[in-house]
Formats: sequence, structure tokens, C-alpha cells
Amino acid sequence: MCIGRGGMGEVWQATDEVLGRDVAVKLMLAHGTDPSAADRFRLEAQTAARLSHPHVVGVFDFGTWDGKLFLVMELVEGDSLAGSPSDPLILPAERVAVVAAHAAAGLAAAHRQGVVHRDIKPGNLLVDADGTVKLADFGIARFVDDPSAALTTTGQIVGTGLYLAPERALGQPASPASDVYSLGCVLYQLLTGRPPFRADTATALLYQHIDTAPMPPARLGVALPPEFETYLLSLLAKQPEQRPSAQTIADWFSSGAWRGYSRPAPVQPHVPHHNAGPPPGVATRPAPMPGAAPMPGAMPGAMPATGPTHRPAPPAQGQRPPSAGAPASRRRERPSSTGSGLAELSRRRPRKTAAVAGAIAFVVFLIIGMAWLS
Repeated sequence: MCIGRGGMGEVWQATDEVLGRDVAVKLMLAHGTDPSAADRFRLEAQTAARLSHPHVVGVFDFGTWDGKLFLVMELVEGDSLAGSPSDPLILPAERVAVVAAHAAAGLAAAHRQGVVHRDIKPGNLLVDADGTVKLADFGIARFVDDPSAALTTTGQIVGTGLYLAPERALGQPASPASDVYSLGCVLYQLLTGRPPFRADTATALLYQHIDTAPMPPARLGVALPPEFETYLLSLLAKQPEQRPSAQTIADWFSSGAWRGYSRPAPVQPHVPHHNAGPPPGVATRPAPMPGAAPMPGAMPGAMPATGPTHRPAPPAQGQRPPSAGAPASRRRERPSSTGSGLAELSRRRPRKTAAVAGAIAFVVFLIIGMAWLS
């Protein structure tokens, strides 16, 4: 059963009778008109077979049948992300984030092997029944360490123009950053329903990739977290060195950072202590987190004492004694009438004692005087 057609051939669903599994067979047609087509087809087989990753379509075999080259590949029971001009495929941000994470992970695996895809577009991103995205069609891929493997004439630009990186439009060699730019164009299209740049002629389109800044998706009415939009536009940077790597993209989207959630700082529990803390501005050691080792001299699992171990010093004038449970750094900042009254009482106590002693002495002298007169 034929499940797809392209410029180089057809893709058929078949059965591997040896292993008893369904496979996809890519059959190359009319390669006699292009002397390098057979070499490119063979290179695709060698390149894809070199890659083994959950987000890359696997290649099992390669050969010739009835004068035609064929490629036996993993059968992806699903569809590509290519829509149609009349009905463009638009996905919510949650789904586009998954596409970004999967596709970038597949690209990172290729880049680690020194392979640049050079033709990232919606039609080459396949989605299986489980929602897993897989990279397909390494037909024009090249090895970074082997420029001769491009198998194209000097100055020829390969890749789809709607997703072509600016450096490729200028005729510079492809690099992993070029794949990142193309992936950014695809993600932009999946969010907005249109590629970042469109023009009536190929030349005008190339100039837009080189000189024109893409319109932020939010200005096109796309509801997108600001962090997502900022990161997406970084994939479309004009300079290759300003784009993140494929592995960084995969990690960023997999972590959920695109949602813009910030992880709250852990709350340090306050442990009341009978000793007043240092004054504000003095560095202190943070309280231990739950589960931390006990301090030296502490009994594991011991309950806190129910009473104070010593009497705190009387507070100075204008202050009150620290209240139970209040933070140590705040105990000296709360004036209280109660504290002032205790201080005033402590000052009045010596005067009252002297007055009582004087009255007693007066009575004693009065009795002695009366006795002497009598």
C-alpha cells in the first residue's frame, strides 16, 4: 500500500517476513536523470542507520530491487505535521512545546554524530499514535566533518526556502545552528498557522530571512506565555551563535520552563529560642531544614524544654521583654507599656524602702523621747 509520494520516490507500507513486523519501504524512482541521486539516497541510508534515537525514524535495510533503490525504515503509524495552504495546522502551546522537545532531542542526537539534517520542515516531522514526534528524511543531510558529502553543485542552496536559515540563504555551509533556525520556523508556523516569512519570489523570501525580524506571535493574536515567545524568537536569531543548541532546546521545553512558572523558595521554619537573636543586619546561620542532622549535644527526637533555663536580663528603658514565639530579630523593636511599667517599678522600689525605714526610725525616736520626758 502506498502511503506517500515525494520528489524522489514513493513510500510503501510492507511486511518484514523475516522478523514479522510492519515496515515502511522508500522506493527511489527515475534516479537515472540525476547522476547524484543514487549517491544521495545511499547517503540517506547510511546517515539514518548511523542514528539510533526514539525521535529519529530508524532505518533497517538498504538495497536494490528491479533496478530501483529501496530503503527499509521504521513504520510510523501516524501523520506528518504538514497541513495545507487552505487548512494550516495550528496547535496549542502545550502541544507545540512537546513537538519542540521531541524534535530538538532528535536533532541533538544527529548533531552529536556530526550530522546536519538541512531540511527541517513540517512534512519531515512525523507523529505516531502515541504522540511521539520523529525526524524523517535525511535525504540531503550532510556530515559536518565531511563537506564533500553534500553531493550538490557549488553554490547550490538545498533545503526548503520557507524554513531556510539566513546563513544558508547567503550560501554559507550548513551547521547545527541552521537546523535550529529551521525548527524555529516550524514551531512558529504551528503556533500561528503561517511561516515567519512569506514573499512572492524566492529572492524576496531569502532577503526576509536575512534582514527582516519575525513578527512576535502575540501580535498575531496567539495566546502564548511571554517566556515561550522570547525563547522561540531566540531560535530565529539572525546570527547562528545567538541561537541555543538543539540539546538546550530539548531540555528547556521538557522542563516546562516555557510555562513561565518560577519555583518558590523553600520556607525556613522558625524555631523559637529563649535567647534573643542578634540585632538586624548581623548575619546569622539559617535554621536547619527538616531532616537535617541534629546539632552537637542534642538528643535525637528530644522534646523542647517546657521552661526557660535562666532568667533573661531586664529590658532597657522603652523596651519590653520578648514574647514567646516572636522572632528574635523583632523582639527588640516592639515598645510596650508593660515593659515600661516594670522598669518604672524597679526604679521606684529603692525609694519606697527608704521611706519605710525613715518612718520606723521616727516612731522609735518618738517613743524614746516620750519615755525620757516621763
